Amino acid sequence: MGYSPAVRAGDWVFVSGQLASDFVHGVAPEARGTPGLPYYTDDLEMQSRYVLKNLAATLKAAGGDFAEHVVRIYQWLIAPDQKWQEGDSWTGISVQRYNEQLAQCIPTRRPASTAMGIRQLLCKGTILEVDFIARLPVAGERREWIQYPPDIPQPVVKYAPAVRAGDWVFTCGEVPVNWKGDFMTSEPRMGNPEAMGSLAPEARVNPYHWYDIPIRRQTEYTLDKLQRLVESIGTSFEHCVRAEVYLSHPREFYGMDEVWRRYFPKNPPARVVVPYMGLTGRGCKVEIALTLVMPNSRLRVERIETNRAPRPTTWEPQAVRAGVLLFFSTQFAADENGLAREVQRDPNYPFYGQPAKMQMRYILKNVQAICEAAGTSLENIVHRQCFHTDFADFAPSFEEWADHFPNEAPASTTIEVGGPLQVPGCMFMLNLIGYVPGGA
Repeated sequence: MGYSPAVRAGDWVFVSGQLASDFVHGVAPEARGTPGLPYYTDDLEMQSRYVLKNLAATLKAAGGDFAEHVVRIYQWLIAPDQKWQEGDSWTGISVQRYNEQLAQCIPTRRPASTAMGIRQLLCKGTILEVDFIARLPVAGERREWIQYPPDIPQPVVKYAPAVRAGDWVFTCGEVPVNWKGDFMTSEPRMGNPEAMGSLAPEARVNPYHWYDIPIRRQTEYTLDKLQRLVESIGTSFEHCVRAEVYLSHPREFYGMDEVWRRYFPKNPPARVVVPYMGLTGRGCKVEIALTLVMPNSRLRVERIETNRAPRPTTWEPQAVRAGVLLFFSTQFAADENGLAREVQRDPNYPFYGQPAKMQMRYILKNVQAICEAAGTSLENIVHRQCFHTDFADFAPSFEEWADHFPNEAPASTTIEVGGPLQVPGCMFMLNLIGYVPGGA
């Protein structure tokens, strides 16, 4: 399929998204129940067990331990009833059986975590995909699973709010909730999701007034929590090198970005923003996860800019190099005017060209230019997450992708979200990490 199950780059391991498939029968027989007894098993429990077993075996083959060395884990779950176009982030699903299986594999030192509701996965019948980043042991390197300071609400599931591995800090995906909820209250809420659920009071707007902007309130509350968390570790937003932002709908981008500029007034991190996400708390519109370095780190940190690739029109650099890792901002087939002209069919010849291949080719040309500006090359991309608006475009786009990696392919995760994306006409977006050999 043109990707590697995992890529080891120095002391890092990047693992592809694992589905409950054996690549022969669709859903693996071990991850299925008995068709005639549909209520005697639970699909999420069985698929979780199968996926986590394979992930542990993959990391072991790379020299790592699933219970000790994972620093950042991503969980993608199908949420079939989510109202994508309305921007309703509430999934209506329970992840409890998955959490129970994960707790058996990683009973205490849970990694920084993100869990998202999505629309579709590539294998029919699968309902869960998981990928992760691991940091192998380095002599003398401090490893710590951080706890929240007392003044920050404690989550229900006991994942680590952040993991420190030497010079590196990975935070969980933080949301604007206080983990209490209103489900025991009898107070009427007028059917307004902004004023119910587990949204923290500070992240809410008054449902009886026509003032305020919910996404700004929620982003402020979320970033404030993250700021207090990372400062308790001994670092700060000034040392943030990468941010992953998940939104309920693209229309929330502008309000989020307004707040973002205040918290990152200069030297902002590389940033990937993914819309149409099913989020943890009812009424949530945003989730944010950060990667930072420690202030006393000897890692070389550099914002990468090149005129051979489109410059971002919003508040992030093209990429940030931190030591041997290169974090890219969102990669679209777009420039400062929207969908790039190079990927559009000539209206006089509407049946010529394959837009999905054209978009991937355009993106990879830009990625190559950014890699070269950072002192590496396209062949050193190690981790890829691709978010499609429609899986009908997957095959031609992935064919183009695979052509650029004829030898060692990156680890890869591919999922389907809603559409259109922040840039109308873009069929997919990429979240990429590169490796800089010899970097420090």
